[in-house]
Amino acid sequence: MAPKKKLAIIGASDFQNPLILAAKQRGLETHVFAWEAGDIGETTADFFHPISITDIEAITRECSSLGISGIASIGSDLANITVASVAKALGLTANTPECTAASTNKALMRKTFWANGDPSPKFIVVKDGRIPSAIGFNFPIIVKPSDRSGSRGITKLANAEKLDAAIQAAQNESFNGEVLIEEYIEGDEFSVEYISWQGRHRFLSVTEKFTSGAPHYIETAHLEPARISPSAEASIRTVVEHALDSLGVTNGASHSEVKVDKDGTVKIIEIGSRMGGDCIGSHLVCLSTGYDFVNAVIDVALGMEPLPQENPPQRAAAIRFVFSPSDIEALQAIQHTESVTVDLVSKIDASHAAIIDSSSRHGFFVFSGDSLSKIEPFLPDKK
Repeated sequence: MAPKKKLAIIGASDFQNPLILAAKQRGLETHVFAWEAGDIGETTADFFHPISITDIEAITRECSSLGISGIASIGSDLANITVASVAKALGLTANTPECTAASTNKALMRKTFWANGDPSPKFIVVKDGRIPSAIGFNFPIIVKPSDRSGSRGITKLANAEKLDAAIQAAQNESFNGEVLIEEYIEGDEFSVEYISWQGRHRFLSVTEKFTSGAPHYIETAHLEPARISPSAEASIRTVVEHALDSLGVTNGASHSEVKVDKDGTVKIIEIGSRMGGDCIGSHLVCLSTGYDFVNAVIDVALGMEPLPQENPPQRAAAIRFVFSPSDIEALQAIQHTESVTVDLVSKIDASHAAIIDSSSRHGFFVFSGDSLSKIEPFLPDKK
């Protein structure tokens, strides 16, 4: 009997666990790398290696000695950097470190988009907390760290009154100390999921985003399929596919965030060369399209072209996050509705602690139905 192929997985959190379980189900030996913190992946993995996901040299040495066949992660910018670096060192399939740099550092991303004619907001980069004497574009503006995700450190400002505090808040969240100030783009926000193989991009879905609104825009829900016209979807796909080429995305999942204004103009907010978090890639894509996105990521990591999507079902799926008792009431209502299925419920935090970013939300639940009309009553209000 041939020995099992070994897959290295960077990260052990709840959002990595679908990747771990999918790899085990297809007979792969899973090696999970993360700082030991009691996360679920520490016990679901075949082998857990208590090494920080940022310790690229140590992970490379361990993966080399193990003889891994592939390396992957889903929904994490920080882990994505390690995946690319280890893959390059060991001759495995992944995007290049240059691609992950451009798709995790928002300042470099903006420069790449502007250099390649991809529509995105005007911006300036602030270093060392120095407040610019002139921004160069009009308020309102968005202030955010250049290298974080999950709504961390993001503030919308209508004027310059609290600019210094917003810059400080963003800098406190940033790994590299850089802060991005950019013009605020009006419009409805969507994310776009793709799987790429050797530079060919396969469209999977457009996801509609719900947020808490200003000033921090924390995601309250995601819906697939998005409620947009075929022409709007076509415009989004044209813009995103060009931008994926600009960033050098060639292999694996990508998660693009865009806004579409009332005139149909598409502008790119940001693009990650990894699967979207918040259960978008791990659950919503499969529930709404029938496409096994997680296994497609594994295929690419193992150096195999992912299978095409065939005869996708017409279904609607959503994730709603717990901010207040009204969200729990929505979950309870769904559980008593025959036409809607509850597909996943996380642990719910009953502490009522303040929610300051995506990581401090009190929990979530994923649900689906055979049409948008069935699940729309259980979505939060749009802001």
